[in-house]
Amino acid sequence: MAKMPVLLGFFLGLVMVGLASSAKFDELFQASWALDHFAYEGETLKLKLDNYSGAGFGSKNKYMFGKVSIQIKLVEGDSAGTVTAFYMSSDGPNHNEFDFEFLGNTTGEPYLIQTNVYVNGVGNREQRLDLWFDPTKDFHTYSVFWNQRQVVFLVDETPVRVHANLENKGIPFPRDQPMGVYSSIWNADDWATQGGRVKTDWSHAPFVASYRNFEIDACECPVSVAAADNAKKCSSSSEKRFWWDEPTVAELNLHQSHQLLWVRANHMIYDYCTDTTRFPVTPLECVHHRH
Repeated sequence: MAKMPVLLGFFLGLVMVGLASSAKFDELFQASWALDHFAYEGETLKLKLDNYSGAGFGSKNKYMFGKVSIQIKLVEGDSAGTVTAFYMSSDGPNHNEFDFEFLGNTTGEPYLIQTNVYVNGVGNREQRLDLWFDPTKDFHTYSVFWNQRQVVFLVDETPVRVHANLENKGIPFPRDQPMGVYSSIWNADDWATQGGRVKTDWSHAPFVASYRNFEIDACECPVSVAAADNAKKCSSSSEKRFWWDEPTVAELNLHQSHQLLWVRANHMIYDYCTDTTRFPVTPLECVHHRH
């Protein structure tokens, strides 16, 4: 046991290259719009939606590979028609994007989480699930982990979705564009709740989503650096090792694989891979994905 701190220190010394990590909002993020719909209570940030506006924020920097986490307490009570989003995205028409969208519902009905993955500007990879807890009663941690092998969506460290690198099957994978980190709350009652049948009840406004414990453990990419150079900078080499390139996180471990199977069996309510109406021909990544 005496050797453990030395080894751990060595490992951390190897991987702590170009990382940003903080629990404070102002160090990592800034308001994107509707600053008057932001409220601060100690370490908690609250975003408000009313019939005038929603609100949103974004990271001050862009990143490639690593892990991004935020603790969120979703809108309590009747949240039908509202969407709270937490996502990573690059810029431009051929952008990459990893989405968590929390779809509000009428009182007593479960919140739904919709995830989506855009690669080179193409999305249409929606999955929806309900949760094994009430996300409006307390804070829970929502994370995206991204390396050159996979994108993993996590809820309280439980994987709920994996998008694997299948470039060897001719399927593009998002590994060449730095991405910002964003969150927002807005009105989407044309589609968010029961296909748009249930509208936002503005008598219950303002709708409030609460945030705390902002963490970005990822490779920071200066805007002045070309994407190809950032990809090289954020990949391990003989001179530096990043934790997200370690073999232990190249794929889910056995416990995580069992957790994901449990989520899919008990909480998934929609998967684009099985939607033969939208996709008469099964999307190619669905044929090859193990999960």
